[in-house]
Amino acid sequence: MNKKIKILFLCTGNSCRSQMAEGWAKRLKADVLEAYSAGVEKHGLNPLAVKVMSEAGVDISGHKSKLVEELDCQDFDYVITLCSHAHETCPVFPGQAKMIHRAFDDPPRLARNACNEEDALKYYRKVRDEIKQFIQEMPESLEL
Repeated sequence: MNKKIKILFLCTGNSCRSQMAEGWAKRLKADVLEAYSAGVEKHGLNPLAVKVMSEAGVDISGHKSKLVEELDCQDFDYVITLCSHAHETCPVFPGQAKMIHRAFDDPPRLARNACNEEDALKYYRKVRDEIKQFIQEMPESLEL
């Protein structure tokens, strides 16, 4: 039996993009990936991220916003930063973790001037779908 690839998705607040990535990885690639998410800060789980993931059939409502230090296992094969701030402030990881940066737009920032929730959700859906595509290309895209 092959060992699963252990991946940490890291974002600023572990509220949206990293939560979506963890949710997609667990849904689409659970046979080959062991996915975690965390932030360099804690912002709480974004309810609109929960909503758009639920629309796609992925339940992340039980996820919690957490800091890297709160994770029990830190021997990751890959640490993937999903935003520039996390990339710039990423903590050092012991072991052989390969660092990858793949930035996605910040849905709350994109939706900041939306007229209503439905307009805001369009931005969340766009980023959700981009992250799904990114996850679907794993593990081959990780350059093993």
